[in-house]
Amino acid sequence: MSKSRLAASALPFIAAALTACGSPAETPRPEQPPTAAQPPAPAALTREAVESAVFETAPAPVEGQPARPDAATARAQILLDRANFSPGVIDGLGGDNTRQAIAAFEKAAGLPQDGVLDAEVFRRLTAGDDGRVLTDYTITAADLAGPFIGQVPASLADMAKLETVGYATPLEMLAEKFHMTEGLLQALNPGVDFGKAGQTIVVAAVAHTDLAADVAHIVVDKAERSVRVYDASDKLLAFYPATIGSSARPAPSGELTVVGVAPEPNYTYDPDRVSYDRGDRKVIVPPGPNNPVGSVWIDLSRDTYGIHGTPDPSKVGKTFSSGCVRLTNWDAEQLASKVKPGVRVSFR
Repeated sequence: MSKSRLAASALPFIAAALTACGSPAETPRPEQPPTAAQPPAPAALTREAVESAVFETAPAPVEGQPARPDAATARAQILLDRANFSPGVIDGLGGDNTRQAIAAFEKAAGLPQDGVLDAEVFRRLTAGDDGRVLTDYTITAADLAGPFIGQVPASLADMAKLETVGYATPLEMLAEKFHMTEGLLQALNPGVDFGKAGQTIVVAAVAHTDLAADVAHIVVDKAERSVRVYDASDKLLAFYPATIGSSARPAPSGELTVVGVAPEPNYTYDPDRVSYDRGDRKVIVPPGPNNPVGSVWIDLSRDTYGIHGTPDPSKVGKTFSSGCVRLTNWDAEQLASKVKPGVRVSFR
């Protein structure tokens, strides 16, 4: 989704959002090891296998070996993403976020809610959307214009020295553009140079569409670690997995409202206004997708709290935040595009 399509309701002070987010356990991202130390790329996954996948129980992982993307799981995740039941990052592996997305889909479809990808869920998903789940994409010179920053600094102080906290590599940028892990993108494109303009690659055919209506109500479920979005008639518009607070700094409870939206926010750490320790100096980190609050900030009516993106989409729902609600960048952008000041946000 183009960031120019995000809601233009940002208040001036939000552009320099002072936030309670940016958990030491999750952001900023740890520095990436040298290329030579990276694990080998995942085993290839063919386009034909994903497009023709039918339901079958995924094979159990072999002890001592990394899990491999499963064709049927990848197909189901892409279909869930297109139906606005977000599995978070598409990895072909499944997990808690995929189970929650399936349970939300089951509820909407009137099926028993167990969160299991079984034959009936797979049939409903494919019957509702029989389009191809993979597509070709040609890498452009604009894609490779960057800036790419290589290693993402581990400290806020070092991040603050950058002009923008951009993507580390073209591979990271392309994976996020299509809601995928770098591993799944590599598995579908073995041996491809992702830094070469004109190279055609196979990617998830995600929709990149706006929500069907304006958002009237957001429900943040702290126990489930999810966000549900409703229109004015209380119709479910979208389901997103989320990272929501921690035992040390829980998310708010009760009713709040949206104050405004800031696309491409900076991130301000002020030790005088937060309860966690990231140093004794005020630091302002510039915008960028690897900024601690990601590509968009939805400001809430409780000071320093918001709904925002993340530099680590694969960790959404799997770690803790410092009280805010963290979504993948693409989910946060989709939500922000249909949110206006005054929208009710219920924390349960």
